[in-house]
Amino acid sequence: MTFDAADSPTALPLAQVTPDRFDAGEATPAAVLSGEVPASQAAHPLSVFDMFRIGIGPSSSHTVGPMRAGLAFTGELASLLARDKGNEATSTSQPAPEEGAESQAPCRITINLFGSLGATGRGHNTDRAVLLGLAGYSPESVEIDTVEGIFPTIAATGFLPTPCGQVPFDIARDIRFVPRTVLKYHVNALTITAWRETDGHEKILEHTYYSVGGGFVMVQTNDDVDNPQVASLATGMSAATIDAPAPFLFTTSARLLHECKQSGLRISELVRRNEEAVRTAQEVDEYLDAIADTMFECVDAGTSASGILPGGLDVPRRAKALSTKLSERARTGYEPLPGAPWASSPDDPMRAMDWVNLFALAVNEENAAGHRIVTAPTNGAAGVIPAVLGYLVSYCPEAGATIGAASAPTLFDSPEAPLARVRFGSKGGEVLSGASDIHGEAWARRRKAVHDFLLAATAVGSLIKTNASIAGAEVGCQGEVGSAAAMAAAGLAEALGGTPEQVENAAEIAMEHSLGLTCDPIAGLVQIPCIERNAIAAVKAINAARMALWSDGRHTVSLDAVIETMRQTGNDMLSKYKETSAGGLAVNVVEC
Repeated sequence: MTFDAADSPTALPLAQVTPDRFDAGEATPAAVLSGEVPASQAAHPLSVFDMFRIGIGPSSSHTVGPMRAGLAFTGELASLLARDKGNEATSTSQPAPEEGAESQAPCRITINLFGSLGATGRGHNTDRAVLLGLAGYSPESVEIDTVEGIFPTIAATGFLPTPCGQVPFDIARDIRFVPRTVLKYHVNALTITAWRETDGHEKILEHTYYSVGGGFVMVQTNDDVDNPQVASLATGMSAATIDAPAPFLFTTSARLLHECKQSGLRISELVRRNEEAVRTAQEVDEYLDAIADTMFECVDAGTSASGILPGGLDVPRRAKALSTKLSERARTGYEPLPGAPWASSPDDPMRAMDWVNLFALAVNEENAAGHRIVTAPTNGAAGVIPAVLGYLVSYCPEAGATIGAASAPTLFDSPEAPLARVRFGSKGGEVLSGASDIHGEAWARRRKAVHDFLLAATAVGSLIKTNASIAGAEVGCQGEVGSAAAMAAAGLAEALGGTPEQVENAAEIAMEHSLGLTCDPIAGLVQIPCIERNAIAAVKAINAARMALWSDGRHTVSLDAVIETMRQTGNDMLSKYKETSAGGLAVNVVEC
């Protein structure tokens, strides 16, 4: 839907809200990550449902996490007010309100954004994300028009629509950015308070949430600022892994390799066995299809869009122009292009890298615009894995590719949709009938290669997330782009038939050579250096996978050692280089 200044206070439709609250101590993914439950005691490693989630840009920790916090808060608030109203009705012998009836709205809701959320919250759209969550929307399903319309709607009406009713809201007054206050538990913290107006101001509900990276959220359960106790929020999908034990438990790469050796399984096969311990094979396959299709659709969306990215840096979108140039080069029989004679040869060994760069740029421009992406494992690094997957399905015969779907366009293709022929879910049949080079056995082989890629990437992401961090605010960009590169390298090596030792080596190479990367986004926007950095990391991942595949898997530095080194490096890194925009490029570019 589209909003304009004439929209009424009730114009914003409310989603069905189900609180995502679980008790402290349960082995939810977030509980494991927070230290509530030691990873060694968890019943299940982090799942593909945890590592890859569909959401909106530009940041998993600064956008998706706060949005989930707002959604959990508004759900709990609605339940609390409905219960209070029911109790009041009972005490006065009045009939209780009907189910779904609107309860009394609070007179005010305030939001405080601390630490890194306060420092870069405007550039990461943290304020907008919290409001969307409070309005009842989830990052997985919210429409982009709704995302872009929430601010204008509030500004025009003076109200925030919530499941509790219309709440008077002043964006300038009711959202506070507090970058210099860092709460003890985590640098990404926000407090949401609902107020009732009586003789003074009475708090109806107040919670402090911590967005710990990758969309995972913790909620504080006590009032002690010096010794905060937390419980985890989890999605319904990830909650399925709470009770059912996995057949193969691993918290280190050494244990993962041991389990593969003992069982005779490849890494993707082992992860699949764990997934199917709590879900059917069809559910797993459908989710993998949805994740892959969303990634490819994001590439195609990014190559069809032009203009200037929002935020004030005047960063132009480049993916569409690059796609047009690359497609034109292919159609002209590789005749020399004006200004690019070096790109004229069909034998150019770096030709594939041009397309990899395109795929990564396209996804991260969509992320920077706040559009639909896959958190993989974070939004800031969302372009790495789709770009390497694009390489897999376009250039690797092992995945059913011929010359390359993207590099050899047919009449079915257009410059704006270089991966239009690659879909596996509900649109797979339609794609199958329209693409002559993707049918039958080749299509099935491509789908399996993509699934194996994502499953192996999940294993590596689980190790990194459990033993270190994927959050830029905790360990810098080495935890975001570095983790994505390691996951992508492992996935590619797996899809191309690598042994477990080669897959582990590929991940190690990519992570080792990402150590020390800082997170210093200019103006707090996920644009510079983030967009180009995703493209560089994607190429690095491909190189790491190919290097590992040419070896026998033996290497000096283990993945466990490099993950621990990344954690230590993040601890030693000055806070100004960890998503605060207080150092590095963020303060050395004149425009800032």
